[in-house]
Amino acid sequence: MRVLIIGSLAGELGQAARIAMARGARLDHADDAETALACLRGDARLDLVLCDVAHDVGAVVRALVRERIAVPVVACGTGDDPEAVVRAIREGAREYLPLPPDPDLIAAILQAASGESHVMVVRDPAMAACVKRAEQVAGSEASVLIQGESGTGKEVIARHVHRRSRRAGGPFVALNCAAIPDNLLESELFGHEKGAFSGAVARRIGKFEAADGGTLLLDEISELDIRLQAKLLRAVQEREIDRLGGTGPTRVNVRILATTNRDLAREVTLGHFREDLYFRLNVVALLVPPLRERPADIAALAEHFARRYAEVNGLPFRPVSPAALARLLAHGWRGNVRELENTLHRAVLLADGAEIAAAAIEVGGMDARIEPAAAMPPATRSLAGRRMDDVEQDLILQTLGHTLGNRTHAATLLGISIRALRNKLRDYTHSGVAVPPPANGLAHVMEA
Repeated sequence: MRVLIIGSLAGELGQAARIAMARGARLDHADDAETALACLRGDARLDLVLCDVAHDVGAVVRALVRERIAVPVVACGTGDDPEAVVRAIREGAREYLPLPPDPDLIAAILQAASGESHVMVVRDPAMAACVKRAEQVAGSEASVLIQGESGTGKEVIARHVHRRSRRAGGPFVALNCAAIPDNLLESELFGHEKGAFSGAVARRIGKFEAADGGTLLLDEISELDIRLQAKLLRAVQEREIDRLGGTGPTRVNVRILATTNRDLAREVTLGHFREDLYFRLNVVALLVPPLRERPADIAALAEHFARRYAEVNGLPFRPVSPAALARLLAHGWRGNVRELENTLHRAVLLADGAEIAAAAIEVGGMDARIEPAAAMPPATRSLAGRRMDDVEQDLILQTLGHTLGNRTHAATLLGISIRALRNKLRDYTHSGVAVPPPANGLAHVMEA
């Protein structure tokens, strides 16, 4: 991932930069906000901004909003200045990184910004068949539609296709169509010219141009607004895009990969997705099987996550015991690999013996010691006499609890878009309702 740091690298911020690089981040540097904005306009591959509170964090955030640049800002400053923390968050920073930097916290912020791990762990024949098909088409220029439930590893497959393609030396640019508000998404995709809208003080390069010569991943393509689908169709067909406010087309050389957790053919039938765009994207289809259909992957992934989170938390590696593995194999994994990852992270923290015992494996969204009746209202509870909004609120919050705060998976179970779910949760928060935090404590870094 690409990180832009605003501020002097001479002191503790420089130390944070070196830690980020050691964790695999590629760094860009700007001495001040103006230089930083110029970098952000010219390179849409930047994923995260770390801004020293010695600079005006609020001015940076406001400039990004005005210019429709959807990049999260994390403020950095000494940990003994609580006023700076409050001020930075109030001014729009998505997180505060105290200095001197903690390596584990930096790793968590980078992981939240990048979305997920991209390590390929495959043992099950069902997943191996998917990977083989991906490798068969990787060397072509065909668009690929990657389908599967939330949390199955669709982006992992997409990155594998890119690495095995003739474009491997070019950029890989990913855009989550569900995570960015509609009013920002067009500019993120196609860029804009100076004066295209109020606040557009300079030209901005979009994701298509940033991916020129490489691969563009459109994650959760089913969430793309129908109006933008027409513009995307032209870009895929003609290999050219129109920046907002532009006077002519710009040629781009990009291979398109797209992912969706919905049945896109059904979305076409319902009128939610353009049929012509569907056929353009679906030259080759890859179906990533859910974790429950690839049991041989469970043991391999469990060991992988046990090693990773032992290292991240500075704990000794403990293998998964046979009894714990049996418990993992018996679970349904509605949240797929992402749910398994959360479960193993929790188990690494709870384990206290030479192995990860079955007692450390907590599945089902609640501690085993909690009685089910106390955790959730009985299904037989009458709905008569209750307001529709109240019933809907209970359903959403209980589903979110079931998914351990995983909002993408909760939206899938509820049959609504992630954007609709976020809007509901935002309304509940403003009304004073307690909303469960995201599955990753820092996931709000990426909230639009």
